[in-house]
Amino acid sequence: MGKRPKRNKKGQSSLELLITLSFGLIILLPIVVLAFIQIATSSSTLAATEAQEAASKLASVASVVGAQGFPAKQLTLLQVPPDVADIYVGSENGGIGHEIVFVVRTTAGASYVTAYSPVNVTGYLGSLTSQGTYLVNITAYDSCPANRFIPCVEMQPS
Repeated sequence: MGKRPKRNKKGQSSLELLITLSFGLIILLPIVVLAFIQIATSSSTLAATEAQEAASKLASVASVVGAQGFPAKQLTLLQVPPDVADIYVGSENGGIGHEIVFVVRTTAGASYVTAYSPVNVTGYLGSLTSQGTYLVNITAYDSCPANRFIPCVEMQPS
């Protein structure tokens, strides 16, 4: 009797295309979310690894300077990674100790990255929390500024 109008076929193909694209987006959305989560995790892991390297470097230089004794000094470059919240030398309150601690912000909260020094260390590097390269003075003392009865190695930003 007659021809069917073309509008119905165009509408049907548009609806089929819309449904197909919707299914594709529904499948891709979780993959994109998982990719973003994986990227965030790997960047915080990288920051913690870089902080471990920096802390180990400071502990190594402190060991060398401490073994030489007073008046040994060394100026060293410190590469501070991103997401560092604080840096403790000796103890959290600026006292004498054997640890260098980098506090790194991660997706799971604060992560404490430590390096052990065989010599007594003290100082304050908490002002070096922005990412970058800094000069650090490492000095051996017969009587430590924090406790004059103990020999130590002090670390201060240059």
